[in-house]
Amino acid sequence: MKPVRSHQSSPLHGTIRVPGDKSISHRALMFGAMAVGETKVTGLLEGEDVLSTAAAMRALGASVERGDDGIWTVRGRGVGGFSEPTGVLDMGNSGTAARLLMGILATQSFTTFMTGDASLCSRPMERVMTPLRPIGVGFVSRSKGRMPLAIQGTDAPMPITYELPVASAQVKSAVMLAGLNAPGKTTVIEPNPSRDHTEKMLTHFGAEVVVEEQENGGRVITLTGQPELVARDVIVPTDPSSAAFPVVAALITPGSDITVEAVGMNPLRTGLFTTLKEMGAKITALNTRVEAGEEVADLKVEYSELHGVTVPANRAPSMIDEYPVLAVAASFAKGTTHMEGLEELRVKESDRLAVVVESLKACGIDVEEGESSMTVVGTGEPALGGGEIKSRLDHRIAMSFIVFGMASQKPVSIDDAAPIDTSFPGFSDLMNGLGAKIKETANS
Repeated sequence: MKPVRSHQSSPLHGTIRVPGDKSISHRALMFGAMAVGETKVTGLLEGEDVLSTAAAMRALGASVERGDDGIWTVRGRGVGGFSEPTGVLDMGNSGTAARLLMGILATQSFTTFMTGDASLCSRPMERVMTPLRPIGVGFVSRSKGRMPLAIQGTDAPMPITYELPVASAQVKSAVMLAGLNAPGKTTVIEPNPSRDHTEKMLTHFGAEVVVEEQENGGRVITLTGQPELVARDVIVPTDPSSAAFPVVAALITPGSDITVEAVGMNPLRTGLFTTLKEMGAKITALNTRVEAGEEVADLKVEYSELHGVTVPANRAPSMIDEYPVLAVAASFAKGTTHMEGLEELRVKESDRLAVVVESLKACGIDVEEGESSMTVVGTGEPALGGGEIKSRLDHRIAMSFIVFGMASQKPVSIDDAAPIDTSFPGFSDLMNGLGAKIKETANS
């Protein structure tokens, strides 16, 4: 446990670079491990989640090494070329790594055992197992597909067509990664576009992926199986989900003016920035460029007087991890912010929807929770704060309410900031360097 208290901040000033994108970091290691040759990865997020993926790739027979220059080298085994691990794969806190790896292991001809920390072991995996079973894989698990589990891979995989009931990049990616080692074409139909890092990176490594837009706004993604993935270098942009925290902190802390460098601006990841601009946020994209197929920009962010908006449900896939910190921004905005399409939040590291509502109420905010919605009423004045927040092993809850405390009248206490290291090592030091006053409780 690492309790911290976040006090009202000075104006934030400076230029920072947040850690590498977590989604892309996981995929760079996995795809490099399935490619032929040597892949070099620059800017990899070296948080606990991604290090769990690196350890899993090594256990499956790939070589994964970090150079003294911070560049990671992955020597792959080819599609379908992994070897049976001698121990249990421990995925720590990472639902992304676990779900994507379930897809990869579904078509390896051996049995793999997988577990995680207490939070990950409480998260349902059945929605990944359901589409994978027709491919030929077997699963043995606790109730509702919870970890620990055994993945009984098939040596005779079948390509499938699967229509997602709810847009989910993790489920989509698991099916596609299983289809990599299956003959023929594997197709995924999604009702709304979800983040497309898997499609982009598979193409980068030489796979044939066709994406068709549908009139109803959905997408049909078709992968041709059993390609030879060829090693390609990857430059990981910084994570827009991590950039969200200093961005919102600057928007709600009077007098602030910061620049966040090299933020990934994939259109399917920038729903938060779109929403904040609708609320009146002064966010300017500078030096826009493309790196390894991904759009990148430097973001200049200034304190802004925000107002409430309605966030449509179809935007949720592009900002699903950012709703907790958006709820913080809404707490300091003037008027009502209504967010819809939030059912995915209930199966994250915690039931994020319930935890965010509970935490906002502890900080004096008028908030209403629906089955898949949240409504936050702000006054346009600094929120009261003073809450004692239980992070529940959820890094985004911890960071969101640290940001809340930076602008609220009273300090906000978080019972455990240790989970932040899963995605944003050095978060408190970086924010304090801008002007924040985040202190370990023992020193407060």
